[in-house]
Amino acid sequence: MLIRLRVDGFKNLVGADVRFGPFTCIAGANGVGKSNLFDAIQFLSLTANFPLLEAALRVRDETGHNNDVRGLFHRVGESLAERITFEAEMIVPPNAVDDLGQRGTAAITLLRYRLVIRLRQETSDASNGANSTPLQILEEELKHIQLGQAHAHLLFPHNVRDWRRRVVTGRRAGVAFISTATKDDGTCVIKLHQDATGRGRAYERAANTMPRTVLSSANAAESPTVLCARREMESWRLLQLEPTALRQPDEFTAASHLETNGRHLASNLSRLAMKEDPAHIYARIANRLSELIGSVRSIRVDRDEKRELLTLMMAGMDGTELPARALSDGTLRFLALSVLEQDPETPGLICMEEPENGIHPDRVPSMLRLLRDIAVDPDEPADDSNPLRQVIINTHSPSVVMAVPEDSILLARPAKGIREGGEYTMVHFACLSGTWRAQPGGEEPIATLGEMLGYLNPSAIIRHQAPPARRCRRVIDHAELQLQLDLSAAP
Repeated sequence: MLIRLRVDGFKNLVGADVRFGPFTCIAGANGVGKSNLFDAIQFLSLTANFPLLEAALRVRDETGHNNDVRGLFHRVGESLAERITFEAEMIVPPNAVDDLGQRGTAAITLLRYRLVIRLRQETSDASNGANSTPLQILEEELKHIQLGQAHAHLLFPHNVRDWRRRVVTGRRAGVAFISTATKDDGTCVIKLHQDATGRGRAYERAANTMPRTVLSSANAAESPTVLCARREMESWRLLQLEPTALRQPDEFTAASHLETNGRHLASNLSRLAMKEDPAHIYARIANRLSELIGSVRSIRVDRDEKRELLTLMMAGMDGTELPARALSDGTLRFLALSVLEQDPETPGLICMEEPENGIHPDRVPSMLRLLRDIAVDPDEPADDSNPLRQVIINTHSPSVVMAVPEDSILLARPAKGIREGGEYTMVHFACLSGTWRAQPGGEEPIATLGEMLGYLNPSAIIRHQAPPARRCRRVIDHAELQLQLDLSAAP
């Protein structure tokens, strides 16, 4: 679970510092930089599994594809930032399995990871040899956060006894799990320290020749805590549900987890049905889908033994059964998220851009309710029925902003800065006053009422709907905003 992210020098993220809860909604105009925050999260996730260059090339640019890693660096005119710095605070799973099938247990689950990279000079460095890459690691570090300080890092409301003490566990004494040092000859090395005490022999790698992070090669034998951090970061993903992928049937041998584009939906549901009474899981998902869109009698996966295909089928209230390829885009998105909600084997962080796309405005509150239910509930005990799962969405829709809880909203707004005599635009993420994000003495910018009024429509029907059942207020329920809306609506 990502609880805080600091980014500097990545695209237009300059000095960005964002805290996350179980559910976060980032609102802002097109082009302000909302997606860049998702790209930063995606890049960090990719570095946990791929070499730096491949991770960079997998991150999109403004055209949707990235063919030049320089596009990741903040630019002022023709000048690029010298480095990109990432610092992520996170709760990691207590156990993880490495690439060889070995199981490791984290010494502590509350960690801070820091990565600093730079773009190499145009001139080639022959000493790099086969490991030559345009990106160089300047610093990599993984440290623990003292359990006694957990309350200062987990600011969102949560149950201390049944939730926090179950997900934040362990103890650490000694040095960092990963550290950076400079040797007498000026060589920069990244050190991987042993888990047990932090005092054993450290494994050293020369930073200048490393094609990938130390964290990305972690295994259970050398450092199980680093392995758990790696698995946590790998679980951060950008979910872009594509109707074409959602409609596809699956072969019997297909992967049984949902891909980021929605592929393998039928196989995913089939796996869930095999783990318990199929009628039970099908009924739960059908009921959930009926709450969201109505007119749903049943859901099932058809097994074609002859062709060895799995096809998702849905029946309406009139009994007519249709395959996934005949369902609407919005229905498929609701269905995929309903399946995801029921899958305890899919933890981690889910980023989703503009979830309102393809959804009728009347269904937007239902979509948001589903997304919030996918995320972990920190008021409930942490167990298999309440996995450590997190959802971050972005939007520019007033319908979404009005419906989300006020403490989940962050407003992405442009800000001006000056570097080397040139002016540039960066993005700040501002919260509403009176919420857990706006801590006394905190550094988070505060969104003004005037900025929020631009997203609110006093004639919207959502204003008259009942607030969510959970202990929270919607943005539109904020007393001062209600007063402003009443004044603006007055003749």
